[in-house]
Amino acid sequence: MTVSVMVVDDHPMWREGVARDLQERGFEVVATAGDAPSAVRIAKAVRPNVVLMDLNLGELSGVDATAMITSELPETRVLVLSASGEHDDVLQAVKAGASGYLVKSASSEELVEAVSRTAAGDAVFTAGLAGLVLGEYRRMAAAPDDSEEKPQLTDRETEVLRLVAKGLTARQIANRLVISHRTVENHVQSTLRKLQLHNRVELARYAIEHGLDAEPEAEK
Repeated sequence: MTVSVMVVDDHPMWREGVARDLQERGFEVVATAGDAPSAVRIAKAVRPNVVLMDLNLGELSGVDATAMITSELPETRVLVLSASGEHDDVLQAVKAGASGYLVKSASSEELVEAVSRTAAGDAVFTAGLAGLVLGEYRRMAAAPDDSEEKPQLTDRETEVLRLVAKGLTARQIANRLVISHRTVENHVQSTLRKLQLHNRVELARYAIEHGLDAEPEAEK
């Protein structure tokens, strides 16, 4: 299925260039926008699979637009493409609901792969930034509420969840666990229902918050 993409950037030449590159790679660029209010308004109208979002958009930032889009369009995923690799910018974008974060120095091949993986539900980050996000969620989860009753997952569901948090695709998980792709998807859907989550990005966040992203001792 063709992935529909909306490109948001305040520089017209960059915006048009990225849109053209994505179209040439087989993506359907359904819209572009140059500021946050337009991005939110247009996204609600065209409902793209992925919004490629810059952060520096003027009075309202890309973080603001990301928060509004992910709140109103839960099926639309936001991938930040920014010149900034500052830790605060990355964390603010993820907390606003971004599924991933790529810096503009990324190659065309990296961008194409990132958009495809984001559309598939993966959390995608420029090398070095994933560890930052993992560390932040671990810090936030340092004092968990033990009084909260946690959903019971099977050993296999926990194993799949851990690999989702590590950024593996469903096919990679199937190969690693020597099970079928359909079985992996069944475990993912079962876990989503038990945890009352909506997609793999939320699953990854849950796993990170509960310390499930680390390798078990037997596998180290």
